[in-house]
Amino acid sequence: MSDGVDHATGTDQLLVEVEDGVGRVTFNNPTKHNALSLAMRAAMPDAIAALEQDPAVRVVVMTGAGTKAFMSGADISEFGAQRTTPEARAEYDRSSATVASAWNALGKPIIAMIRGYCMGGGLLTALQADIRLASPDARFAVPAARLGLGYGIGGVQALREIVGPAAAAEILFSARRLDAHEALSIGLVNRVVEAEQLEHAVMELAHAIAANAPLTVAACKVALRELRRPPEQRDLARVAELVEACFRSEDYLEGQAAFAEKREPRFRGR
Repeated sequence: MSDGVDHATGTDQLLVEVEDGVGRVTFNNPTKHNALSLAMRAAMPDAIAALEQDPAVRVVVMTGAGTKAFMSGADISEFGAQRTTPEARAEYDRSSATVASAWNALGKPIIAMIRGYCMGGGLLTALQADIRLASPDARFAVPAARLGLGYGIGGVQALREIVGPAAAAEILFSARRLDAHEALSIGLVNRVVEAEQLEHAVMELAHAIAANAPLTVAACKVALRELRRPPEQRDLARVAELVEACFRSEDYLEGQAAFAEKREPRFRGR
């Protein structure tokens, strides 16, 4: 991919564009409130990998098409074919795990821009982001208990890490909907921004991150990722290596020069 272009994903339900250092992933299934379809899940790993490999991309924004939903969850109309037999459920779980692994492997900051419904698989997708901004009309829930679905430990762990065990328990057990301000109060979102200002706030943040030193941002993201692991499993040597690379980089010299000259730095990621 190059800056200022759209990227073909193989389905019009997943749109990817890159402009000014920001890769934008749009879940585009508005007639079903952007429900996560089989086509979306199939397209996502390659699309995410392409963003990771593109040096023009410094930040990724994920969002839903339109104003009604970020993502309303998995496409329930597909459950009969995908989640009935043990074999079908196993394949569905493998597909979902592949998508989650692709998001986890993305070394660039991810911002979720959330309007409307953010439910079930949509909430799990939003949890893949490092930062979540929502409008007041956003609604969050995990409705598995109302559908009789089993909920895998990966999703439970992701939710617990963000909101803590007590809030996670209430969300999972009750299946009730949280409004944006309650989501903010438990740390599920970083900020609530008026709907007409949400796009501006997200892009302002994305461009601010994109303008910062990429090596520093990448090192911080790896450190945050390692801190989510048990202490005995943390790759502290990798974190130290990335920190040292920052100090040895041209960007470190550029940052000092820009500060001394009272100008904006021009970081190149090397």
